[in-house]
Amino acid sequence: MLNPSLFGRLSFMPAEPIKGSLPAGRNRFRIAEDRDAILFVPTGLDTLDEVPLFVMFHGAGGFPEKVLPFIEAHAEREKFLILAPHSTYATWDIVIGGSGPDLERLQQALAEVTLHYRIDNRHIAFAGFSDGASYALSIGITNGDIASHVIAFSGGFMSIFMQEGAPQIFIAHGLRDEQLPIETSGRANANKLKAAGYDVQYVEFDGLHVIQPDVVSMAIQFFLK
Repeated sequence: MLNPSLFGRLSFMPAEPIKGSLPAGRNRFRIAEDRDAILFVPTGLDTLDEVPLFVMFHGAGGFPEKVLPFIEAHAEREKFLILAPHSTYATWDIVIGGSGPDLERLQQALAEVTLHYRIDNRHIAFAGFSDGASYALSIGITNGDIASHVIAFSGGFMSIFMQEGAPQIFIAHGLRDEQLPIETSGRANANKLKAAGYDVQYVEFDGLHVIQPDVVSMAIQFFLK
């Protein structure tokens, strides 16, 4: 029998928090010597409460510090955690050739988060931009029993072999996207998911292949409602 991880399935199970809270701000997990995951912790977080978790995947050639600024102010205001993994290579493994080291690192990072905080499993988002959005769609729908929300900012494609759960989905795409044309990516992905019975909120904006702050605000509201 084939290992489910080959199809993108996570074997992650939340642990009981035993390590205590982390300092406010950006914390590295030391999962890897380089290209490490970062956990952003807002100030004044009540560690006795369940806390929402927003997992944000960067775009091709990117890194956590490139996407964190778009989410951190929201996390600070609304008091949720941001986990920003770093791809093993220039982009995510499914873009290169299938689930592998990035899935393993994601599992390690999620497990580490739950050793410090009790996560609200009704509010776990897999989100991303560009290739990171493709990764969020693929891994989020494959693991919809873990991810309650899937958020794709200007994603390209989906690579899905198994579907679990019924995550709520938010897709946003620029009308003038010069890298991933909206007709074959954002619109196509939204239509496929709607046809498959998923609850999809689809947003088109007048812009290029970028993260739009006002669209991020809409996605955060979608995540926390």
